[in-house]
Amino acid sequence: MPSPSRREFLNGLLAVFGLASAGAVLYPVLSFLRPPPSGEANASSVRAATTDEIPPESGKVFRFGSKPGILVHTATGEYRAFSATCTHLDCIVQYRSDLGQIWCACHNGRYDLDGRNVAGPPPRPLEKFRVVIQGKEIIVSREEPSS
Repeated sequence: MPSPSRREFLNGLLAVFGLASAGAVLYPVLSFLRPPPSGEANASSVRAATTDEIPPESGKVFRFGSKPGILVHTATGEYRAFSATCTHLDCIVQYRSDLGQIWCACHNGRYDLDGRNVAGPPPRPLEKFRVVIQGKEIIVSREEPSS
């Protein structure tokens, strides 16, 4: 078998370096585009707080699986829980006691204490969660779909 000429050898070497360079560029790009593995499954119920943590007319954002939730203690003593993700652009909402509403700071969206969108750009209500009080613990769970 004849040995390759100098030109063939350099062309082969250039091809190997070209493939290695393309791999070095494509691997990080493809790794960035692939979503990371979810560390936590969507929870069906969580301990959101204790009754001592949330005074009347206040709210608390809590983790509900991989998404945030909001727990509101109304002036009448009820606890209400919703998804804390605004239905407009997925910003995190908060309870504003001065307004008596759930408020999104991104575009001044507002929700009443039943989760209905009442002002601003949000197109639909917040997802409502079920609240159960066990002793001093407040347990929040997804509502069963109605048939």
